Amino acid sequence: MRRHSLHNGLLICVCILVSAHALRGDTGRPRDARAPGPSALASPEKIAQYVRDHFQVPESVKLTVEPLGESPFPVFYQTVVTADDGQAKRVTNAFITKDGRCFVLGNIFALQSGSDAELVRCIREATKLSPQTDIKIGPFNRTPYPQLLKSLITVSDGKNTQTAEIFITQDRRIGTLGVVLPFREDFVRGLIKTRDVPSQGPSNAPVTLVEYADLECPTCARLHEFLEKELLPKYGNKVRVVFKEFPLPFHDWSATAAVANECAYQINPSAFPGYRTLIFANQNVINAANVRERLLGLADEVGVDRLRLAACIDSKAALSRVEAARQEGEDLGIHATPTSFVNGRIVIGLPSEAAYYKVIDEALLSKIRSDTAKSPTP
Repeated sequence: MRRHSLHNGLLICVCILVSAHALRGDTGRPRDARAPGPSALASPEKIAQYVRDHFQVPESVKLTVEPLGESPFPVFYQTVVTADDGQAKRVTNAFITKDGRCFVLGNIFALQSGSDAELVRCIREATKLSPQTDIKIGPFNRTPYPQLLKSLITVSDGKNTQTAEIFITQDRRIGTLGVVLPFREDFVRGLIKTRDVPSQGPSNAPVTLVEYADLECPTCARLHEFLEKELLPKYGNKVRVVFKEFPLPFHDWSATAAVANECAYQINPSAFPGYRTLIFANQNVINAANVRERLLGLADEVGVDRLRLAACIDSKAALSRVEAARQEGEDLGIHATPTSFVNGRIVIGLPSEAAYYKVIDEALLSKIRSDTAKSPTP
């Protein structure tokens, strides 16, 4: 499994910077009557499972979550997550927007003016950066979360430069620096495009598994083999697997392979699964120098027209499809491959077969319960 993020789950330190004058007039606002109450939005058990899934907290670590409650910030509910590995306890504050779309683990701070200068000051306080460190804030853009805008900050000490994301609310009254992830499973599912994309299994399957993979990633190859040879035969028409390209920037041929993979799908959709399998199986003989010829050779083996594929690779005609999948993955908070979503629930890497089957079985049971609840009473 490959990762390109500095985030490290519960090792992130949370510091809430609240000035009394910044929050004055806000804490007295009535709760939005349209928002579900905190207890209805998420139980402690659900939040604990979410944290365990997203930050790969092993089962040997006990997670305790306090009931979700009001916070000093009008947009957010707040809870406290305690991780106990038997030797030490780590306590972390977490926040969920009141519409349930967004989960935050990081620094949250109140703003008075929302100016860049104020944001820089809050960032320095939150991260303990020296006055000599240069901090630049880029333009703010829309995000999948209706309440939040996002910008990229660049931090430089003259020798090293790092970047990180910062989010602010639309009214520029609250900022957050840390991990921001989609929370509610129906919202997660809504962010994922499942039409006109490569897949195996029936479109009406009760469970949809969406896999984001890098074709140069060895763990992705092992997951693909597991899905193809073990999981799909075991569950038959109960599971649909959707394939998404997520080439990582430090791999030297995965982006080219991703374009070729999407080209193959457009040229001959029925040949796509076999072509993808061959690319994974030949990882050890593909490199940046020979990637084009190797990909064309593999196409011959599965019946993808070589000339059409060559033209598609050279023109990068399918690049927009790769970029769309990558942006989709980033909106979902993906920082490692392989990452999959099973009916909206995240699975990072390749856990044990038993663990993977458990996630599928729980998704099937949940779907049955949901369908039963929607059925009219006789």
